[in-house]
Amino acid sequence: MQMARLALKSLWRDLRAADVRALFLAMIIAVAATTMIGFFLDRVTQGMARQAGQLLGGDVVLVKGAPFEQVDVTRLREGGFKTSEQTQMVSMASRQGAFQLSSLKTVDSDYPLYGTLTIRTAAGEVQKTGPPAVGEVWIDARLGRRLEAGLGDDFQLGQTRVRVAGFIEREPDQRVGLANLNPHILLSQATLEHADLIHPGARVTYRLMGRGESGAVEAIQPWLDSLRDQSIRVMDVEHDSPRLGRTLERTQKYLSLAGLAAVLLAGVAVAMATRRYVERHLMTVALLRCFGSQRRQFTALFLYQLGWLALVASILGAALGWLGQEALLSLLAAMLTLALPPPGIMPLALGVLTAVAMLAGFAGPTLLRLKNVSALKVLRHELDPMPVSALWVVLVASLVFGALLWLFSKDLMLSFWVLVLGFIALFGLWAVSAVLLRGLGRLSYRFHGPWRMGARQLAQRTRSSQGQMVAFSVTLAAVGFITLVRADLLDDWQNRLPADAPNQFAINIQPSERADFTNALDTLTTSRSDVYPLVRGRIVAINDRSPREVVPEKAREDGNLRRELNLTWREALPDTNEVTQGQWFAPDAVAGEGVVPISMAERLATRFDLSLGDTLTFDIGGSDVTGRITSIRKVDWESFQPNFFVIFPPGVLEGFSHSFITAFYLPSDKRDALGQVVKQFPSVSFLDIGVILNQVDRMLSQVARAILFILLFVGAAGVAVLFAALAASRPERTHEGALLRVFGAQSGYLSKAHGAEFLWLGGLSGVMAAVLVEGGTAALYAFWLDLPVRTHPLLWMGLPSAGMALVGGLGWVLGRDLRRQPPMTSLGQLEQS
Repeated sequence: MQMARLALKSLWRDLRAADVRALFLAMIIAVAATTMIGFFLDRVTQGMARQAGQLLGGDVVLVKGAPFEQVDVTRLREGGFKTSEQTQMVSMASRQGAFQLSSLKTVDSDYPLYGTLTIRTAAGEVQKTGPPAVGEVWIDARLGRRLEAGLGDDFQLGQTRVRVAGFIEREPDQRVGLANLNPHILLSQATLEHADLIHPGARVTYRLMGRGESGAVEAIQPWLDSLRDQSIRVMDVEHDSPRLGRTLERTQKYLSLAGLAAVLLAGVAVAMATRRYVERHLMTVALLRCFGSQRRQFTALFLYQLGWLALVASILGAALGWLGQEALLSLLAAMLTLALPPPGIMPLALGVLTAVAMLAGFAGPTLLRLKNVSALKVLRHELDPMPVSALWVVLVASLVFGALLWLFSKDLMLSFWVLVLGFIALFGLWAVSAVLLRGLGRLSYRFHGPWRMGARQLAQRTRSSQGQMVAFSVTLAAVGFITLVRADLLDDWQNRLPADAPNQFAINIQPSERADFTNALDTLTTSRSDVYPLVRGRIVAINDRSPREVVPEKAREDGNLRRELNLTWREALPDTNEVTQGQWFAPDAVAGEGVVPISMAERLATRFDLSLGDTLTFDIGGSDVTGRITSIRKVDWESFQPNFFVIFPPGVLEGFSHSFITAFYLPSDKRDALGQVVKQFPSVSFLDIGVILNQVDRMLSQVARAILFILLFVGAAGVAVLFAALAASRPERTHEGALLRVFGAQSGYLSKAHGAEFLWLGGLSGVMAAVLVEGGTAALYAFWLDLPVRTHPLLWMGLPSAGMALVGGLGWVLGRDLRRQPPMTSLGQLEQS
């Protein structure tokens, strides 16, 4: 206990030293980054686990494109389940010239099976069960704003008018992510029937949900497996625990890696600060050995001191992490539709573990020097213990960081490859920084005054400068990468399309109204695609075998096997399609008897490992239709034209129930006129591509803000690296400053020289960041996103300028105390050195 008190006093005195402050700051940042991500992920994971049934809608959920038979409902009830049924589709809602595509969901008297449905009515917020009254609806507040409809107002839905009886405040089984962008409408099955929206070919989804006791799902697994073989989508809490939307899942992974990047940079700062910390205490250890102190005693003293440092840093870092995760949740609020419980204790424990691991991995090897200090150093200052091999320090730090990476990601292969690729990137950046510094040193004679002095000082402190350049280039590159990719994705998506590319889709056009509808549409636009027939069919066999037995294992849970596909027939090849294998249909393709020829999209053929000559059997309205693949097409899915996985020749599908679909360009000055078409054809649904693009942009902006928020911690870690580098190079800078003072240098000159050095540092870091961003985006665009590789001239100006402003300003501020010390102090320090 006495040793612990002595260590605390010693630490309090040591906090006046820049290296200890840098060490303290780096550990706070590392703990804050890890606890923030940990608190956030822990709350989301707990919320998902606690509300698994609520998010699914039940312990087991069956989904298909046709109403469920009573035998399915009876089977669930016999298995001990309470059941509830839903019908889901999209349709237009309109009021006084305003219209909005909306997601409709009918609920029955047993809804919800889990959770609570909260509706805001005239009486306030009320928890409801079952559907609203016939002729009434509960709507999303977004729909109310867009239609300017309040409580008691009515609007047009299909062939009927419905009254707003309340606004949805909390919907227990609301989906997350991009799949549910439209405002919601909850209504009864009777109201949906009055609206007369369900016609042949309409895209309707039916859900049968069940809530049972523990073990009930496992008891009916054989029956559920048989339903999967019938291409019915089966979800249950035992095997299909609800997951977050793909966007949010990827965001979580990105945030975790970004948080660990902050830990890595903070670890670099710890290593740099520890080197100066050890050099300062070499004489202290020598004196202790002269006074008879044993190795285990002064080792315990330093361990206690660093333990106190880790404890205080963990407390402050955890507090910052808590505040940070609250900010992160607010940035991602629109993507999280579930109530989140408070976090557990595990993220805090991981934060403390991170602090201890950083000290052990990044500081431990360097601290070992203190054990080898000789008492003779008191008399002979040059008797310093041999420094630890840099390779040994890097190896131990890498192993510790790899362990932290595995601990946070739970993915061994991901940890391995991130570590390997990180090493490659680190050595690549290290080599580039060495080349830049060498070039700067050789060119420094071309500059004058403080610029020459700053360039030489930066080039002379090679190792220290390289560490700082790597840290700041990674930080600047991350910010530039996120900003650039987001802008390029949306710009390329929109710029690839011609000015009159379709910006509206019209779906659910009935055969009886096709001619009138197209005539009305042609008065609004001169740019319209063909009107395609649309028939819904489900794949029930491939080469006369169950689809799940034939396709590759990774495709067995593909949604295209579980849901009904949109099929069409076509005499001519669509303009946005290109046959890559086989031949398009001959004029007499279906003449005589035999298997019908079909054309398959290349994307689906590749996913299901299909080739020319394979047969597919579709269940269409209860009848089986078998087709043989005679051509495979490359489809331009980004053309905003109606596209199909499977196309039949004419003369096969016409006898089945079908609707029509078309895409068209609507000029901005014709939007009001489109409202009249909506009123004339209420069963037709319009999909506004512009609105979807805006919603995607808002979601990407939200994710980008969250990631940039994490990068603030990465930037703070970069500041810690700069602070630690200044602390480590303080004796050299003091020596240089003293010499310059002796030869008449004024404070103004020293200030300009220091400022020039950090401007050079920031500018070179920006150049390295630009190289990283250009190379990274080129690889990403060429091999993953399939975007044209391009150069970004503004990037080469923006990142170096940002680096000069950021690093130059920080360095100039952090180095003020050296420039302000009196000349006599400088002379005294010169004599000591």
